[in-house]
Amino acid sequence: MSSDRSASSEQKLSASFAGFGRAVSEEDRLRWREAMSRRAQEAFARGQAALQTGNTSLGLFWLERAERMSRHNPNLKWSVGLACLSAGRISDCLVRMEDLRQDFGLREAAFLEAICLVRLERMEEAIHRMQAALSRFHATPQTHSLARQIAAAAGRPGWMTASNTDTVFIEVSRPFRLFLDGQERIEGNEGGTYDLPEGWRSARSLEVRVGRRHVLGSPLDIAVLTRCESFVEATSDGLRGWIWAPAEPEYSPRVTLWDGSSFRAETFAEDVDSDIPLARTKVFHIPTSNVPESDTGPLALRDENGRLLTGAPVDPLVGRLAARRRGGLPARLRPVKVRPWKSRPCCPRVSPGCAVVIPVYADLRRTMACLRTVLGTCPADVSVIVVDDATPEPRLAQALDELAAEGRIVLIRHFQNQGFPISANDGMRAAEGRDVLLLNSDTLVPAGWVERMRARLAFTDVGTVTPFSNDATILSYPAVDRPNPVPSLADMRALDRLCQETFKATGKTSCDGPDLPTAHGFCMAISADCLAEIGLFREDLFGQGYGEENDFCLRASAGGFRHIPAPELFVAHIGSVSFGTARKSLGARNLKILNALHPGYDLLVKRFIDADPLHAMRRSLDITRLIRVAEGRAAILMVQHDAGGGVGRVVRERSKVFEAEGGFALALRPHEQGCCLEDALDDKRFPNLTFRLPEELPCLLDVLRAVRVQSVEWHHLIGHAPCVRTLHERLGVPYDVFIHDHVWFCPRISLCDGEGRYCGEPDITGCEQCVTRWGSYLGEEISVSDLVARSGQELSDARRLMAPSEDTVRRIRRHFPSVIIEVVALENDATLRKSIRTGHHAAYGQPLRVCVVGGISRWKGYDVLLALATEIQKHRLPIELSLVGHTHDDDALMSLGVRVTGEYREDEVEALIRQQQPDVGLIPSIAPETWCYALGHVWRSGLEAVCFDLGAQGERVARSGTGLAVPLGIPPFQLAMILIRRWGTFQ
Repeated sequence: MSSDRSASSEQKLSASFAGFGRAVSEEDRLRWREAMSRRAQEAFARGQAALQTGNTSLGLFWLERAERMSRHNPNLKWSVGLACLSAGRISDCLVRMEDLRQDFGLREAAFLEAICLVRLERMEEAIHRMQAALSRFHATPQTHSLARQIAAAAGRPGWMTASNTDTVFIEVSRPFRLFLDGQERIEGNEGGTYDLPEGWRSARSLEVRVGRRHVLGSPLDIAVLTRCESFVEATSDGLRGWIWAPAEPEYSPRVTLWDGSSFRAETFAEDVDSDIPLARTKVFHIPTSNVPESDTGPLALRDENGRLLTGAPVDPLVGRLAARRRGGLPARLRPVKVRPWKSRPCCPRVSPGCAVVIPVYADLRRTMACLRTVLGTCPADVSVIVVDDATPEPRLAQALDELAAEGRIVLIRHFQNQGFPISANDGMRAAEGRDVLLLNSDTLVPAGWVERMRARLAFTDVGTVTPFSNDATILSYPAVDRPNPVPSLADMRALDRLCQETFKATGKTSCDGPDLPTAHGFCMAISADCLAEIGLFREDLFGQGYGEENDFCLRASAGGFRHIPAPELFVAHIGSVSFGTARKSLGARNLKILNALHPGYDLLVKRFIDADPLHAMRRSLDITRLIRVAEGRAAILMVQHDAGGGVGRVVRERSKVFEAEGGFALALRPHEQGCCLEDALDDKRFPNLTFRLPEELPCLLDVLRAVRVQSVEWHHLIGHAPCVRTLHERLGVPYDVFIHDHVWFCPRISLCDGEGRYCGEPDITGCEQCVTRWGSYLGEEISVSDLVARSGQELSDARRLMAPSEDTVRRIRRHFPSVIIEVVALENDATLRKSIRTGHHAAYGQPLRVCVVGGISRWKGYDVLLALATEIQKHRLPIELSLVGHTHDDDALMSLGVRVTGEYREDEVEALIRQQQPDVGLIPSIAPETWCYALGHVWRSGLEAVCFDLGAQGERVARSGTGLAVPLGIPPFQLAMILIRRWGTFQ
């Protein structure tokens, strides 16, 4: 329960918690990320090594440890899934394969999913999944027996799989017919491999039927099977890139060059940075000697489906620009440094008219949803120009044709895919001198969006306007630093109304607001004056997109035009669905081009992000939403530190109870500049409610009054600004205190000295000597006597005092004898004890398995655990130690044979304990805990517990009548012998 943090070495400290006045630097964050990555990589390497030697159990342990350290790494998820399959943990493998198939469309995961379902005897699901897999992916020979088995179970007349090698393999025992788009093309009497008809790639569907019945895998989606993902860029030595077919990774796709020649990419890449697991990209290099010498402009490279490679058309000279070799570059590639440019005069302007331009490529459902909102909201005098960039979806092309025939859109159609910049330019040319509202086809717009965008364009100095969105980088809302959920149409409209109402309440006008470094191309208004003077997007640099609008805006800034937000407008944006594997590569390439062409661009954006001039508007939106959510309910404010752990869990659980009774729970956390106000049960719901203290204290108080905070509950004040201690007084409400640790009289919080020993709770003079020698964790200059005096007053003034255990009450009252403290247990021990297996012993001939649970700092017993492991190894005692959790130095423990799982989520701890197959649990804390959730986990897992006879842990174990509470300071060898005698092999 205490909030003490582990440290690799004890020092004289002034603070150990993030909070007011203590910023965590980017360097610190980077070091932490690098350390976690290094530990995950080491665990992965150990796991792979163990698997190679045939030790599946040990290999899986290490791989799962790596997975927990890097939870969002799909490659780790794949490796752990395979190891689970080998270890017979089929359900665990299935969960991971389902995730990989859903998130990445991974072929291998799709077939392994079917294998898992067969082994689990869930045949109906296996049939469904195998049909889906065969209809999208090429099946390798290793999967043929599985396909045969499932086809038989499904009662199908056979099965099929097609290949990009222009062949189809069919396994049937009776005559069959093959159809392309409903037209019969092949008839056969028996199974085997057949050549597909010429031009089959341009068809949509391939079917194989026996009589009227489809074989398993039919109909096949040809577009999915033949889809290539690719990337190309100009480098100092020519053109480099990669290409692969996700539905058939072993296939070597053909690349067609600008002159009609072609080649196959044969070599697998080793260093392509991809979000897609198992991406088997094949690299190619076209040397400078094979590229036109003259300045011919961008070159087209296409895959064998006729689609431009991602990044193409590509200008070979850009390689020299990006490599900073600028000598002899043409004028169009000469860098222009970013600097403060002189703005134009701000005068009213008369619009020459307006047109909406929407480039379209694929995704019928999203595109038509976008067009419905646009056509339902555009004024009659505003044209909607749609540019069909050679969509591969016939139904989408047909829908666009119908809208054009009805006169609802102006349709421009490309017969070869050209990419976003060219498509946008074609649309803007068709606008013929009018203002342009450029819109992505994966957006949803609200009523009045055109009018509000145009109102922002009504000044001579404005070049572009961008609204708020769920996915618009610096213009994102609610959060700017993490992905936001994509809103539904109804949610988008509600958010738009919120933006309108909140902006109106500010009293600002459409000519007010900060300048943006650049617009965002998902939805940007561009004035006709700006387009006429600056020109269109660069078609020679940015391929399919990413960065073309940034380059345009930087050129416009140099011409004196401003780029402004429209915070009174919200447009929904799906975002980041294009480019597949190439997304990272294309983004990195184009960012490199931007910085080479506009030196200082990154710094310009960083300064804007650091200043965050839109924070006030986002916070106003959050405040309005917060007030609406809280309306009609009494609110309570939970003040907590920023370290999570047991304190965070208590806050969540008490908040659930309060909300179940009809209230609304808010949490207040410390921030380096002040504090963050949150929904206590959803800390991501209102990400902008940060307040600088003490300057913005009046604003914070206004918000708390508006949501009708009726009481404040202190859980932890460490890390908070001093004024937080008096919030209740300013609000005129009572406050309660939940005592989580001994911070009220111990500046080191845990009652431990710097050598990891329980201090025995000396008098104030002894405490002063300890703090003088070892330092304080409070983060404030206050003597022990002043701390005790302040705490005595604060505890006495509280309406209600609560503590988790009687031991905690006794210790607090020893220092503050006049206070009355109510014991509020955090778990129902009577219920927990029902799970305990008493009389259990290690299996005959097996070592005693002892399990420790939690994040083990020094006061949580790290030194005890290390010493015990040393004795076990030294004397070869029949004990195996495991730690379901982590420490500040896992390696030291693991070098002594302790299995350390690494950090865990609350919902997985008991499963992890069971995986260790333990015989008994050990709570090694050497300081008096106020509760100890780890003990609850041990009991829930059916284990008796051993702990030291102090604190809540000793109190609870003694009351349970199970386990042992041993004297603090018992030698580790003696502790080991007690464990062996009590729980070892029953003789």
